Amino acid sequence: MRRTYLDFEEGLRALDRARDAARAQGDAETEAQLVRETDERARRICAHLTAWQRVQMSRHVDRPFTLEYVAALCDEFVELHGDRAFGDDAAMVAGLALRGGRALAVVGHQRGRGTAEKVRRNFGMPRPEGYRKARRLFRLAAQAGLDVLTFVDTQGAFPGTESEERGIAEAIAGCIAELAGLPVPVVSVVIGEGGSGGALALAVSDALLMLEHSCLAVISPEGCASILERQRSPELIARAADSLALTAPRLFELGIADELIAEPVGGAHRDPAAAVRATGEAIDRAFAALDTLDASRLRERRDARLRAIGSAAVR
Repeated sequence: MRRTYLDFEEGLRALDRARDAARAQGDAETEAQLVRETDERARRICAHLTAWQRVQMSRHVDRPFTLEYVAALCDEFVELHGDRAFGDDAAMVAGLALRGGRALAVVGHQRGRGTAEKVRRNFGMPRPEGYRKARRLFRLAAQAGLDVLTFVDTQGAFPGTESEERGIAEAIAGCIAELAGLPVPVVSVVIGEGGSGGALALAVSDALLMLEHSCLAVISPEGCASILERQRSPELIARAADSLALTAPRLFELGIADELIAEPVGGAHRDPAAAVRATGEAIDRAFAALDTLDASRLRERRDARLRAIGSAAVR
């Protein structure tokens, strides 16, 4: 299996190769020993991650993406396309699904694997039509009484000229307004990087879940360094990441994230199946806690939760 290693993960490469060789040779004892050594090395790495390293983990190309979560967690998924105004946007996926006996409207950012798919999906950065497609699904959920599940994984909305021409700010604001007023439960999961308003458009919810090595911020560390310091040196980017308080543990501590989802040893990219299972269990818990609330109570609770951000006591 092909793996990608970040700079600070480089020590795992030789261990992974040795373990794969032992498995190929049928040497179970050596393989088991190497698994223990690899896990211990991965634990040590993850125990001392800086904020900037966590951002890099959230962007890891081997992490599972939205459609992989949907395929594993939903019994059925029917993807819907188009915003009924301009066109379709492959950077935003949306559709109807079942999880057990629960009917869902599912919306999420979708990054690509490989050059061709990355280009087709615009590197997971939706244009206005992507957010208008999402809003169309939110309205459908309200009409049909479907619970809403969103997956957040984007560096931000696409900032190109065509986005401005087609009203990106209004499209994002429309999603936020629609989610805030929905009469059905909304659960959002940050599975990777959540950047700027492009992420917030899918993160207004009754429960915000974050994977352990995911991030959520109003701007990327690179963008923050560029604006404040007029340069993007590694030192300034790392300092910006630390100042933004964007990591999942920090956001949980601040009361912004409602639950941290533990990732497999070394991160979701090292065992995607385990990460997906843990996420599914967290989603089920979140929806179960909301099932007893009627539409009026859901709106009241959601409004109070969002207004408390910034003033809530630190956990």
